[in-house]
Amino acid sequence: MDRVFRTGNAFAATCGGLSPVVVSMRCLVKFEVKRVPVTPEKPHGLGYSLTLHDGAGKRILGFDNAHPIREGSGPGAKTRIEYDHEHQGKRVRFYKYKDAATLLEAFWTDVDKILKEGTAKR
Repeated sequence: MDRVFRTGNAFAATCGGLSPVVVSMRCLVKFEVKRVPVTPEKPHGLGYSLTLHDGAGKRILGFDNAHPIREGSGPGAKTRIEYDHEHQGKRVRFYKYKDAATLLEAFWTDVDKILKEGTAKR
């Protein structure tokens, strides 16, 4: 990765509104980042969606905080609701947001892994 942004504000200012970027002959990456009010759901003050799409436009990978995800169900289950999470195929899992640089590193690491495995050939 050529550039790593150290703060959320620099990340939002630099990435907000960018057009999708082709990362291979069969995939593209799209970043949507904006500053939002600090809330318990978004304590870092960022709304973000970092996604990898196949050639047909289907999302293969995504890191976002656009909606809550829930852990636990059924009687007696402890419920945990978080906004920061990762989508990979049909699987959704929690993502522990630390800072913008770590988010970018995690995203590009997963993109590289998907491209090397060839799982983006859908």
